[in-house]
Amino acid sequence: EERLSLADSEWSDVHVVTGALKLFFRELPEPLVPYRLFDPFIEAIKLPDPQEQVERVAELVQSLPPANYATLRYLLAHLCRVMERVDVNRMTCQNIGIVFGPTLLRPEREPVSLVAGMAQQNQAVELLLAHFDRIF
Repeated sequence: EERLSLADSEWSDVHVVTGALKLFFRELPEPLVPYRLFDPFIEAIKLPDPQEQVERVAELVQSLPPANYATLRYLLAHLCRVMERVDVNRMTCQNIGIVFGPTLLRPEREPVSLVAGMAQQNQAVELLLAHFDRIF
């Protein structure tokens, strides 16, 4: 079994660490937001009232299995801290949504229109980040 040390110089580049994290979540047998909740999340994002969007997404997050909930909460709390340094890292809520949307929330089968689906996945992550305190 190969052992890795985060003290090695190869891990000093934040892009390498972020890439490894994204790969970990992408390679899970099921995404952090389970397949069964993909459509309900997307429907919540489509609601016309922003308040209803947040309330519905909060309900969906509360319905996650405990391990998924805890992991998603921890990851998003970290990403909120990343956003606090936007002046240094340029990682806005929208940019983080683009990076992590398709990784954390994806359909079981690839949709006909990948672009439309990805935009909604990104928006879901943006909503989770923008309203973290209300949702979690």
